[in-house]
Amino acid sequence: MQVTFDLPDEVVNQLQPFADKLPQILELGLRELNAIAESGFSGMAEVVEFLASLPTAEAIIALRPSESLQAQINTLVEKNRTIGLTVTEEQQWLGYQYLEHIVRMAKARAFKKIKKADAE
Repeated sequence: MQVTFDLPDEVVNQLQPFADKLPQILELGLRELNAIAESGFSGMAEVVEFLASLPTAEAIIALRPSESLQAQINTLVEKNRTIGLTVTEEQQWLGYQYLEHIVRMAKARAFKKIKKADAE
């Protein structure tokens, strides 16, 4: 399928080095757009954006879920305990578990980095 876009020059300049990856970029962008539209994934984007900003080790250690992310997690936990999750909710839950794993790894490395700095 062929699609034609009218894009601002600034966007075209940013995309030019990635011309061979445009289908992947569009797919990832659509996924992100859908994730933002679904309130269940909005908190995940916050965490990923935070980690992508290359925060200090101390900031990583201090990272906690936002109130909205924690509320989404609590809702899924309660629903799973009582009536069970839909397939979509199960996917959200798996996503949250994976995100938690990533955050734990980042915190472990941050602790290691601080410990090493203190020893020097």
